[in-house]
Amino acid sequence: MKKKIVCLTLALLMTASQAVSVSASREDDLREEQAITSQQLDATYSRMDELANAKAQLESEISELDSNLVNVMVSIDTLKNDISNKEVDIIRTKQDLAKAQKARDKQYESMKKRIQCLYEQGGDSAWFQMMLNSEDLSDLLTRAENTQQMYEQDRKNLDKYVKTIDEVNNLKTQYESDKAELEEMKSSYEEQSYTLQCQIDQKKSESADYENEIAYAQQQATEYANLLAEQTAEIQQLEAERIAAEEEARRQAEEEAARQAAEEAAAAEEAASSEDVEYDEDGNPVENTDEDTDEDTYEESDDVEYDEDGNVIDNAQSGEDVEYDEYGNVIDSDNTVSKEDYEEEQSSDSDNSSSGSGSGSSVVDYATQFVGNPYVWGGTSLTSGADCSGFVQSVYANFGVSLPRTSYEQQNCGTEVSYADAQPGDLICYGGHVAIYMGNGRIVHASNSVDGIKISDNAAYRTIVSVRRLV
Repeated sequence: MKKKIVCLTLALLMTASQAVSVSASREDDLREEQAITSQQLDATYSRMDELANAKAQLESEISELDSNLVNVMVSIDTLKNDISNKEVDIIRTKQDLAKAQKARDKQYESMKKRIQCLYEQGGDSAWFQMMLNSEDLSDLLTRAENTQQMYEQDRKNLDKYVKTIDEVNNLKTQYESDKAELEEMKSSYEEQSYTLQCQIDQKKSESADYENEIAYAQQQATEYANLLAEQTAEIQQLEAERIAAEEEARRQAEEEAARQAAEEAAAAEEAASSEDVEYDEDGNPVENTDEDTDEDTYEESDDVEYDEDGNVIDNAQSGEDVEYDEYGNVIDSDNTVSKEDYEEEQSSDSDNSSSGSGSGSSVVDYATQFVGNPYVWGGTSLTSGADCSGFVQSVYANFGVSLPRTSYEQQNCGTEVSYADAQPGDLICYGGHVAIYMGNGRIVHASNSVDGIKISDNAAYRTIVSVRRLV
């Protein structure tokens, strides 16, 4: 009878499994799609980090170019002031030159009149006339000396005039040369200013392109995250439906088995009452003893054991290493304890043995040893390179904790806790990224191809999807 019930139950369960096979197949497909979407999301966030770093580099270059442009503009303003001062000096020099030219013309006219007067009074015979008109030799010498002084004074005035004209001309030439040099420098600086402005405009255009790419990548990341959420919701719904279907099938199987067992028991009882009745020599019915019934019942199970008094020993309570004293208490290596205390201790030991060998702090200490090592997409090596989920998987593998490969799968591992209750060693899960919490708001993670494995001071730098406790 028991075999019939078991067979019936298995048949009903197989029927239920066939009924949910389509749902399970769809669930497997969704999980594969989830893994692909998670990888795409990880790649998108990695690309966003690379674009952000390139944009930051461009902004640094733009800042430097802006600084150079400011210096050039200041130099241009200084040159403009110097050129204005030179123009004032040139105007002043021209005025001095005009004054010197007037003095020259005046001196020239005065000298011409004196020379004319001398020749009119005697021409080539002026000296002879001077001698004849002199009253004596002393008067002659006086006249000759006066004439010589006049000539010498005219010569000095002429030399002074020529020197003045030369100085003014030289100064004018120097000022004009200085002005030309300043004008050339001004032109050069203006050309540098134009070149710098062009470079700044180009860098700003490139920065705008990066900004657009980052915005597009962010849009893609949002779409991937939404798709992951939809896939998760559908998987959860399929799981709930599958579990409900299995539970319903199991319930129906149990009810059917119970019904069949009841029917067979009733039929057996009816058959026994009609066929197995024995009579004694006086014609009275003879009933089976309880002792015979018990023996037959116990013989149906090969695993039933009895003590010396004929009582059934409960296998769940028995163990090869457990000994009892005369009062039924468990004897341990130190003393005798009650059976209840022993079972509670055994349950506690079982819970402790399943909690894992590594503490959160030891996980953090181990993970931080690899800070500075490279980020490699799809990698799992803590030394040669790993991505975010590969890093977490390899760190926890050192403590005997087996984790799935992708960040999305890892966010379903362990026990969910709030970020406010996060402890060292917990997983901080983001959309397409995962990190190990260090405590005090810090995380260690395989960030991107630029930074590699690093420590970040702000665990909430992105939206936290889940916090999972593994140890």
